[in-house]
Amino acid sequence: MTVHREKFSSQLDPEVLTAVREFAQANGRQFQSVLEQALSEFLDRQLTNRPRNHVMEALGLSIDEFSELYEKLAQ
Repeated sequence: MTVHREKFSSQLDPEVLTAVREFAQANGRQFQSVLEQALSEFLDRQLTNRPRNHVMEALGLSIDEFSELYEKLAQ
């Protein structure tokens, strides 16, 4: 299955661009795949207006571990 890609150009802060390129290289990924993932995750967060899964998981673990403290703080 071939995925259609469309070229575009834009401008970006040089430090951010360098960081993304270094991240991609360090993780054995192509720059475009990191950029596409970042944009997809950004849109998902903006359009769905819901917390990310890892945030909710961390909240659940925190509640499990510190529920007594949270109850005392709420009083």
